[in-house]
Amino acid sequence: MRRSAELIPPLLLGVVLLAAWEGACRLLDLPPYFLPPPSAVAAALIEAGPRLAASAWITFIMAVQALIVAGLVGGGLALMVSLHASAERAVRPLAVALQVTPVVAVAPLVLIWAGLDHADRAVVALAALVAFFPLFSGVLTGLKSADPDLERLFDLYGATPLQRLWRLRLPSALPFALEGLRVAAGLAVIGAVVAEFVSGSGATQGLAWRLLEAGNRLRTAEMLAGVLCLTLLGLALNAAVGLVERIVTVRIRVRR
Repeated sequence: MRRSAELIPPLLLGVVLLAAWEGACRLLDLPPYFLPPPSAVAAALIEAGPRLAASAWITFIMAVQALIVAGLVGGGLALMVSLHASAERAVRPLAVALQVTPVVAVAPLVLIWAGLDHADRAVVALAALVAFFPLFSGVLTGLKSADPDLERLFDLYGATPLQRLWRLRLPSALPFALEGLRVAAGLAVIGAVVAEFVSGSGATQGLAWRLLEAGNRLRTAEMLAGVLCLTLLGLALNAAVGLVERIVTVRIRVRR
């Protein structure tokens, strides 16, 4: 009952905003190519639903692949550099540089390296590049956040670096890693869409290509339907990460 009551205010706000949008389009007699009403967007979503669903699945798969790559590379690198302070000082500036470099600037170069016939590989690589830093930073911060008293206890018992990592630092890093994964999930979708836009070849046939195609034909309602699909795609990936987080948390509590 409490969760149902919490859903009422956002639902009411959404209904009010949609009604205001619909009313403004009709009263101002706005042209459909400029701003279509929600009813037109719903009709476009039904009409183009199969195409958008197929493209959304392609984008989703590439985003998941990018998230896996970013998790393996970012998490593995964080584990390695956490064992040596000098390695961390050497790698962290490079990781920050990758984070602040606009993906649009390096996308053409990655597309050339991947090959024009393998645009999907370029999209996955670019999306992984965008999602890399939250995972790297989250895991590294978590590995360094272990309780100092427990660190001293491990020193007292002469624990090896591997024992310290496995029994102390990894459990401490898990909440930070899960939070980094949640942030990276949204960034992976953004990176995949931006990479598809930059490739511009239509080889991947993802949602970004559908948006470009609809925009070139002034199908604004279909563009908004595609944006809605992207929003639902991001929510689905975020919900999947949240489910993984809850499963891991429950298992940790059961073991304790």
